[in-house]
Amino acid sequence: MANSNEKPARTSFFKGLKVEFKKISWPDKESIAKQSAVVVVIAVILGLIIAILDFIIKYGVSILTSI
Repeated sequence: MANSNEKPARTSFFKGLKVEFKKISWPDKESIAKQSAVVVVIAVILGLIIAILDFIIKYGVSILTSI
C-alpha cells in the first residue's frame, strides 16, 4: 500500500538538499592546484621511500639466505 506522506517527504528532502548545497563554499582554482600539487609530491615521496625500503629488505633477505 502506498502511503500518501511519501511524496512530500521526498520533496522536502530535495529542498533541504538544495539549501545545504548552497551553503558549501567551494575552493578556487588556485587552491585546488596547490592542494593537488602537494598530493602528487607526497605520493611520489612515499613511493620512493617504499621502493628504497623494498630494495633494502630484498637485499637483506638475499644476504641472509646466502649464509
